[in-house]
Amino acid sequence: MDATLLILLSIGVTILFVYGVPIFLVIGFWVIGASLIIDFTLANIAVTLFEGLNFFGLLALPLFILTGDLINGAGIAKRLSDFAYSVLGWIRGGLAMASLGACGMFAAISGSNSATTAAIGSIMHPEMVRNGYDENFAAATIAAGGTVGIIIPPSIIFIVYGFLLNLSISDLFIGGLLPGLLMVVAMQLACMVVSYLNGWGILIAFDPIRIFKTAVGAWMGFAAIGLVIWGIYSGIFSPTEAAGITTGFCLIAGVLSHFLYRIFYRGLDPHVERQRPANADALPMIRQILVPGFSLRELPALIQRSGQITGLLAPLIAVSVVMQQILTLLGADAFVNGLIGSLGGYYAILFACMALVLAAGTVLESLPNTIILAPILAPIAMSIGVDPIHFAVIFLVGDAIGFITPPYGLNLYVASGITGIPYFRLLKYTMPYLFSLLVVWIIIALVPKLSTMLLVNQGAGVYQ
Repeated sequence: MDATLLILLSIGVTILFVYGVPIFLVIGFWVIGASLIIDFTLANIAVTLFEGLNFFGLLALPLFILTGDLINGAGIAKRLSDFAYSVLGWIRGGLAMASLGACGMFAAISGSNSATTAAIGSIMHPEMVRNGYDENFAAATIAAGGTVGIIIPPSIIFIVYGFLLNLSISDLFIGGLLPGLLMVVAMQLACMVVSYLNGWGILIAFDPIRIFKTAVGAWMGFAAIGLVIWGIYSGIFSPTEAAGITTGFCLIAGVLSHFLYRIFYRGLDPHVERQRPANADALPMIRQILVPGFSLRELPALIQRSGQITGLLAPLIAVSVVMQQILTLLGADAFVNGLIGSLGGYYAILFACMALVLAAGTVLESLPNTIILAPILAPIAMSIGVDPIHFAVIFLVGDAIGFITPPYGLNLYVASGITGIPYFRLLKYTMPYLFSLLVVWIIIALVPKLSTMLLVNQGAGVYQ
């Protein structure tokens, strides 16, 4: 093996990555080049690409992506935001805190950081600016809120992690629930303090009736969240089955609601008595229950969008499995194990793993970061007695924090794109959220029960 050629290849693909070449092509070029350098048969690449995706658990991936798109297409993101504001609007900074809460609720449907930031941000950023918040802080808030997208179940990245480490995806989902909620609460506290110091936000009265009405309006979102969490936690169905059932529910409910929505909103003029049906007084509540939904004509576009996202993720997963094989042959896992293992002591090794995850998260998106580092660091953590589910949560919370850390910070780019605010202007306003998330991350690492206390069977199992 020519180590010099391997180093030059790695430098070359790093330059391609810096210049914006898609990560799938970057890893693909490295895999093919490294295979030729170490005389690793290219036939293995084709076999591994197929076997890398030939896994039942990965079927949940496109289904949860589609569920998020169906919910977003049905107009539920706005209803969830309205509910969160009705609950928190009476507190200083309540609208911004509601945005963070809405991110948490939407994350429990979409499973994606960037999707959460885009969906909630496009709705809540203009509202926050109109309510007296600094536009930079408002954009930073939705970027930070999106970080919980891969922690609160269902999570796309938890599915990938479970696939790579042969862990129960159900246990991973349940393990991420409390840490995800803790992240939301910590960011809300930071938001409240910053808003109070700056006098941002217009307060509204606490109104239980308004809370009830907005909760009723967001019924479809709550139903989807409940189906996933109840079904998986009770053991009635696996994550893949939960994804299929939830997708089916959202599909039927979205189309039916759109049909009824058009009936009740069509041609009603309160000033023309003959147009008013006998149950006109009941219409406000009926309209509150109905969501815009989506028509059968809109459905192909929603499915196509989900297919495009899946088409980006699936090949990356497959080619990264090949990359893992080559890294193992090169002794990368043994090198990192020896380097970190030499530190000695439980906490020294654990925090070294966390530092490596955070450093990688500043320059890599969560998926390649997970695929490259998780199979290397997870065995090290287990060797010192860290519960595999606990370490998975630690790893992915660190991964999530990387979404608002420069120079990569994908959520900051998404927030910048939907608000028009320059990326670097947002960095200053993310600092309170970044600090709160780092504190939560350390607490999660030091208190394993936060990740394992809800598990029916303590410890990790294989996917079911």
